[in-house]
Amino acid sequence: MHPPSLPENEHRLVLQVVQPGLLGLMDGSVSTLSPLFAAAGLTGNPHSAFLVGMAAALGAALSMGLAEALSDDGRLSGRGHPALRGSITALGTFLGGTFHTLPFLIPHLGLALALASMVVVVELLTIAWIRYRYMRSPLGATVVQVLVGGGLVFLVGLTLGRLGGG
Repeated sequence: MHPPSLPENEHRLVLQVVQPGLLGLMDGSVSTLSPLFAAAGLTGNPHSAFLVGMAAALGAALSMGLAEALSDDGRLSGRGHPALRGSITALGTFLGGTFHTLPFLIPHLGLALALASMVVVVELLTIAWIRYRYMRSPLGATVVQVLVGGGLVFLVGLTLGRLGGG
């Protein structure tokens, strides 16, 4: 059974704003986890982890923004102006990669790791809520999918950081 159709203005909002923003938020939140937590484990230095996290967030934002802007001119798909979609995706990616990086401004590594881990959970739950609210995904399944996917990426970064950090 398919969900009921959205009104035209809401459909356009989802297609042209929410979807690119969600794409960016998901990529920024998840793709920056492994390098950030691996850097924390490898260096044992919160400042170094912060710089790696910011580099990952900025690099991912540029990459995802360009990829979204260049993927489709919006005429056939109705996805809107490519520069706007690309900008929305880039901003979402940057924010998603930055929120869990900010705790590494705290000079105590253990505290920074604990706080960043809590921020990651909030990010992932926010992504699940956006998917539920705007994409009409079932909430329970969405929460499980997002937490499992994000958790696996998180564990990769922690594991490789610990292995390499000795």
